Amino acid sequence: MIIPRCKICDASTRHVFSTQVLKKYDVAYYQCEGCGFLQTEPVYWLKEAYENSMNLTDTGIVVRNLRLSQISSTILFFFFGKKGRYIDYAGGFGLYTRLMRDAGFDFYWSDPFTPNLLARGFEAAEGERFLLATSFESFEHFENPHEDLKKILLLSDNVLVSTELLPAPIPAVPNWWYYAPEHGQHIAFYTKQSFSFLAKEYKLHYYNSDNIHLLTKKQLSLFGRIIFALPFSKYFFYVGSFFITPFMKPKTWTDAGGLK
Repeated sequence: MIIPRCKICDASTRHVFSTQVLKKYDVAYYQCEGCGFLQTEPVYWLKEAYENSMNLTDTGIVVRNLRLSQISSTILFFFFGKKGRYIDYAGGFGLYTRLMRDAGFDFYWSDPFTPNLLARGFEAAEGERFLLATSFESFEHFENPHEDLKKILLLSDNVLVSTELLPAPIPAVPNWWYYAPEHGQHIAFYTKQSFSFLAKEYKLHYYNSDNIHLLTKKQLSLFGRIIFALPFSKYFFYVGSFFITPFMKPKTWTDAGGLK
């Protein structure tokens, strides 16, 4: 088998392990010797992996969206403003978009593969631009990260992402749940170095808070840079959501009136 080049920085890779995906395919995983990005061998099982866009093992979908809505609310409020127009890229069933509108942010939904069940009426129009795009738990699914990031950047110059960082040293398959070979949808695993490379490639600033990644044309203030640099900044963002609530106006009921 030809050893693939890194999908992020095009450096050489080395085989680090193989495991069974979808309980039937023996798949090799390769790590970049430059930026540390981990990728599978060329993907041939995705059609089968996505027979259902939501896999059965994703029991944390509601809790995850609740927490991400709180964390991102603080980031948006302090660094981008409560009056901007935002979009959730790869927005799934629309749960996050609905939560953010309920929190008071003018959010819209986009996803070519999943039906919008919970944010109907707030689909983004083709060609629209937004202040910031969110894309949560999607980057690990991207077969071509550069191409997907380019698609998001057509929507906004500012992108807020969630995906788990690859631990160092690389854990064995049984010791890291995020590989998720049982459903076969996770095929790309990032390091801070790989995100930094993407940011530099597209002339963006990169700020990291655990599994939260901000790629933005905007250079944050000294206050913002200090907050993101704190070891537990994600928890600061989470707690901060409770303090900004009095300054927000939920769209729950006005949305209902506008859609009649």
